[in-house]
Amino acid sequence: MTVEAQRARSTAELQHSYLEALGAELNRHGMGSILHAPVGRVPSLHVVNPAARALAENVFAACGRDGAWWFWWSWAERITAADDPEGAAACVARVLAAPHG
Repeated sequence: MTVEAQRARSTAELQHSYLEALGAELNRHGMGSILHAPVGRVPSLHVVNPAARALAENVFAACGRDGAWWFWWSWAERITAADDPEGAAACVARVLAAPHG
């Protein structure tokens, strides 16, 4: 295996690890999530509010220009640092919350 292939593999493993941790936290917040990892594409966590299925979003884990890992919205805005899945889950759950009333 080439060095580039090893680096890509370890990047994918980190992404999966961060996204799985976020998925577990989102489940605690009552959100549904599915990890998507198509070959040749960046893995993402598809998050759905089961009370309002139209409220859904894809979340990514990636290394920023600063060298730190972050959770990202699909529109390339940071959510929280990837080592804070609890904070990210709270933010995502708040954004995908169904309006009251």
